Amino acid sequence: MTDFTLPGFDLDAFVRATLAEDLGSGGDITSLAVIPADARFEGVMDSRDAITVAGLPIAERFFRALDPAMAIEILVEEGEGVAAGTDLMRLSGNARAMLTAERSALNTVQHLSGIATLTRRYVDALGGAATLLDTRKTIPGLRVLEKYATRMGGATNHRMGLWDAAMIKDNHVAVAGSVEEAARRAVAAGIETIIVEVDRVDQVEPALGAGATHLLLDNMGLDDLRASVAIVAGRVPVEASGGVTLETIGAIGATGVTYVSVGRLTQSAPAADIGLDFALA
Repeated sequence: MTDFTLPGFDLDAFVRATLAEDLGSGGDITSLAVIPADARFEGVMDSRDAITVAGLPIAERFFRALDPAMAIEILVEEGEGVAAGTDLMRLSGNARAMLTAERSALNTVQHLSGIATLTRRYVDALGGAATLLDTRKTIPGLRVLEKYATRMGGATNHRMGLWDAAMIKDNHVAVAGSVEEAARRAVAAGIETIIVEVDRVDQVEPALGAGATHLLLDNMGLDDLRASVAIVAGRVPVEASGGVTLETIGAIGATGVTYVSVGRLTQSAPAADIGLDFALA
């Protein structure tokens, strides 16, 4: 079995829970009724479109959970871009186990590869002018998996949760009274990384003076992004965010920002078209 782990994520528990959701109390009644217990299948998982691959070792876990002796060969690397029609995985083993695990395995690979594929498109459109970041706009319970997929597509993970950096946004500012006061309170709390969201150029210097260690420039036009970058002058990382599309990300990156963050990577990525074909062994 592939030695694959995701720090902070119990992959075995995820596989068990996902299979339990599908099997319910009655199991795979169709396969139990139609497929002999000793029947064996050979299968090939392949991409129907050009994709960036993510999730194959997780798919392997689903099949092995039901047939530990199944022969599985992963044919491409995680994060690899492949052409339509590329074989991704070969399997040989118990037919019932394959059919029962098929949907859970495919759902996972399709979802994660869809995220990785869209992420790669954004990375390519950015053209190296800045670093692409993901966001916390993830499906509850799947953040570690989805952020793994963005890494496979070439992005860098931003905050994993509310605990690893302060992110001062407009609602925090509204309660604190000002950008400066909100930042000062975070400094006083001993927080090391303090990200401050600003949406006007005149907020940049006050945020820096109050202790921001990272600025998020929210929904700024290109001229304001360039002006903000000039004011910061390399003192802290600068992130552009808000409504970024494939058509606009190149120009945004060219303003000199350090990062561009895109919620669509995990929020709106379509599933990759991946299939699994079986034949009697």
